[in-house]
Amino acid sequence: MASLKEKDIRLVAFDADDTLWDNQSFFDRAVDDYCSLLSCYGDKDQMYAKLYDTECGNMASLGYGTKAFIISLVENAIEVSGGKASNALLKKAVSIGRSILENPAHPLEGVEETLSRLKASGKYRMVLFTKGDPLEQEAKLDRSGLRRFFDDVEVVSNKTPDEYIMLCRHNGVRPEEFLMVGNSFKSDIDPALRIGGNAVLIPFGNLWEHERVEEYDHPDLVRLSKFSDLLTVLDS
Repeated sequence: MASLKEKDIRLVAFDADDTLWDNQSFFDRAVDDYCSLLSCYGDKDQMYAKLYDTECGNMASLGYGTKAFIISLVENAIEVSGGKASNALLKKAVSIGRSILENPAHPLEGVEETLSRLKASGKYRMVLFTKGDPLEQEAKLDRSGLRRFFDDVEVVSNKTPDEYIMLCRHNGVRPEEFLMVGNSFKSDIDPALRIGGNAVLIPFGNLWEHERVEEYDHPDLVRLSKFSDLLTVLDS
């Protein structure tokens, strides 16, 4: 297994959703319930495809998060029903979306213990770096009980190379002294590598379609099967 121990890593940033806690499963369940709700207008695959197109069309103006998702649920229901969706159906669609906000954000296996070890080592500045709605992400972080491990929290509208450069500057490190840990190659890994940083990919069981990209190998990329394996590639 590749190691980062010989590198001068000073800043370690962690993705939140599906890296520290399960999030995608809540969205998947909501989408299943929503497609069942609209079953009279088409089968599940059709409803899923139309909803996905609606979400993608809204991203530029609404960004990511449950609030944007709820708006897409309502807009899509009106669209696929030809404007015939009842108030009761639309209210149910909103309720399905709001159910995601009940995500307890329980830390995934090994997360709490690993963060504790890394924090106790005193060798790294540790930050939470995630995209989405700030209020929603902050609430999940508080429910998770993991805030105490982070020196800072940054919630951005999207994870671009420019955002990663700004993250390094905010924390006074060079890209080569930076490590990003996450589950999405598109959002967590590729942009970090593009600025000359390091990255650890820890896949989660479910991945949102919008996050799927062709992956590649890189000398500054480490792939792990579970979160606790971080302790084998970082000094702790």
